[in-house]
Amino acid sequence: MKQTLLSAAIILGLGLSTAFSQNKPISKIKKIEKMETSNKQKVVALLKSLETGDTIPVSYINPNKYIQHNLGVADGLVGFGALLSQLPPNSAKTNTVRSFQDGDFVFTHTDYIFFGPKIGFDIFRFEDGKIVEHWDNLQETAKPNPSNHTMIDGATEIKDLDKTEANKTLVRSFIDDILVNGKMDKLAAYFDGDNYIQHNPNIPDQLSGLVATLEALGKQSIILKYDKIHKVLGEGNFVLVVSEGHFGKDYNAFYDLFRVENGKIAEHWDVIEPIPAKDTWKNNNGKF
Repeated sequence: MKQTLLSAAIILGLGLSTAFSQNKPISKIKKIEKMETSNKQKVVALLKSLETGDTIPVSYINPNKYIQHNLGVADGLVGFGALLSQLPPNSAKTNTVRSFQDGDFVFTHTDYIFFGPKIGFDIFRFEDGKIVEHWDNLQETAKPNPSNHTMIDGATEIKDLDKTEANKTLVRSFIDDILVNGKMDKLAAYFDGDNYIQHNPNIPDQLSGLVATLEALGKQSIILKYDKIHKVLGEGNFVLVVSEGHFGKDYNAFYDLFRVENGKIAEHWDVIEPIPAKDTWKNNNGKF
């Protein structure tokens, strides 16, 4: 043991003497620094812990303040723990395909097996490096759509960070014009001709495919109407919009993820979840 310590001291001494012999200030000497875990990494690790049972990521949640907006889960860490206790052993699987950060918010797009196969968007808000609030939207995993795209595949590369705010403005305007106010005469201006990749399970690719689907719904008197936009979050070429409104007979939460390319909407994913009756809620924070 003494020999080991002596050897370490000699090695360290040689390193310092070499630095001084080269006239390098101590501040320039290479240091081993602990790498800080990013908020994105914390969220991905927390979601993965649903599968692995790793207890470390739970420490990323503020134990004194965890506001829950999943209406089937009680507030705080107690509610989170109660949910996990209901899972059949070794049944959960998580594959977070996309993760983004916008200020204090991290939002993710995840392929789950969690009480059955689901696709989900999760949003986490951070304060001082700790998670203090959570929203999500979950939908049962569907078969590939008419263009053979799944709810989760497609582009993942984050680009154009300098265009984040412009892309958020573009997508918000699209939702507001088309889905809130029904200004269909403005639809084509948001797309590059007919080029449009669609991941909704029931809609094919191309702008013409979207238009045909909307027309078919209208003929069946099925209402698709967004009433209010709650959040617009983005990083680079990806923008997530959280809204509420009607689809058919249900009142829904809509989470729509868009990829923007050269100022036009190029790709779309979504998750639609009915908002349950208030007397079934396990917290009073609301869906949004």
